[in-house]
Amino acid sequence: MDPILDNQGLDNQGPLTGVRVIDLTINVLGPVATQLLGDMGAEVIKVETPAGDPMRLIGPSKTGMLGPFFQTANRNKKSVVLDLKRPEPSAALKRLVETADVFVHNMRTAAAERLGIDYDSLKAVNPKLIYASATGYRKGGTKDGRPAYDDVIQGESGMVGLIERTNGEARFVPMPISDKFCGHALASAIGMALFHRERTGQGQEVHVPMLETMLSFNLTTHLWRGTQGDKAGLGYPRALSPYRIPYKTQDGMVCVLAHTDDQWHRLLRAVDRADLIDDPQFTYLAQRAENIATLQSHLADALALLSTKEAFRRLDEADLPNGPVAELEDMMDDPYLVETGFFPTIEDPHEGTLHTTAIPVAFSETPGTLRNMAPALGANTAEILAGAGLSQTEIASVAGAPAKAG
Repeated sequence: MDPILDNQGLDNQGPLTGVRVIDLTINVLGPVATQLLGDMGAEVIKVETPAGDPMRLIGPSKTGMLGPFFQTANRNKKSVVLDLKRPEPSAALKRLVETADVFVHNMRTAAAERLGIDYDSLKAVNPKLIYASATGYRKGGTKDGRPAYDDVIQGESGMVGLIERTNGEARFVPMPISDKFCGHALASAIGMALFHRERTGQGQEVHVPMLETMLSFNLTTHLWRGTQGDKAGLGYPRALSPYRIPYKTQDGMVCVLAHTDDQWHRLLRAVDRADLIDDPQFTYLAQRAENIATLQSHLADALALLSTKEAFRRLDEADLPNGPVAELEDMMDDPYLVETGFFPTIEDPHEGTLHTTAIPVAFSETPGTLRNMAPALGANTAEILAGAGLSQTEIASVAGAPAKAG
């Protein structure tokens, strides 16, 4: 692996260079969104409570405050500590908002209103502000205000039920997929709002509801006959087929997928089942979609007769999408990922040598850069507040402990 962080030391040149983001998010969804903005060049100022984002504490770290969960969703950010329950830090945040392009949080609407950081309050401070948030449910609906975490949304969006339909056991996807996907959706929505503001000069509020976003994500394929009003006809047959699993070979497993008529014909020839090409159940796409489980069962039987090496040889010769079932433990030494530099390293002043992931999206003229790992709690408080025009006396007041009652 490359011992030097990809792009380290280069000038910030991403497409969002010059955009300032005030980030009040915690946990996974919001930090994923704002890290995407930071990777693309935005200056992301992470505003934390004196206790910090809870994700700081999860997993091994030398300092106890920069755990792996936090590291993988908070690079390219600065940290400012503000106790927004106190008047001085709350006023300081408004000063920061005056300088900002984007404000992001993932707290419930009522909590934002209690803290005086709802859209109407901050729009009065900065009319051109892009105010973005994500919560469990659509604002104004009957579920608005209910708490929601990833597992809850996986269940409510039908994802757990889909897994149960395929293997008979209700399980969660082994990652916070709702948080991560909704984080990407939030970052994308912010980018679109910034583009609109560039065209019109108008700020606006952007909201991502997790349930509706994940349901839309799931039903892109699984609405199926539901498009015709058939409530019992939801679910894409190919995705729900019991044979939509890695195919076993004599000594391992392979992943392969064909879609077009030509791909399927090449695949059946490659596994010595060309006889199925002229079967009216499988010759053309529409018929295959109705009989996909039967066709996949034939493919499974054919691949089981081959060694893994022979299966890959045949599939490559047929120019078909195929690959192995990789283990996480093998990824960091995978020859292709080493070649592409996907796991760059950085010498972090707090944690020592750390590994991160490269920015996957490429821009020919304005590439994203990896400028720093996750910040220590409050590392940039004085610098950022001074830049917003606060005096040293005001900064000291903001950082001070709250007055004791009585």
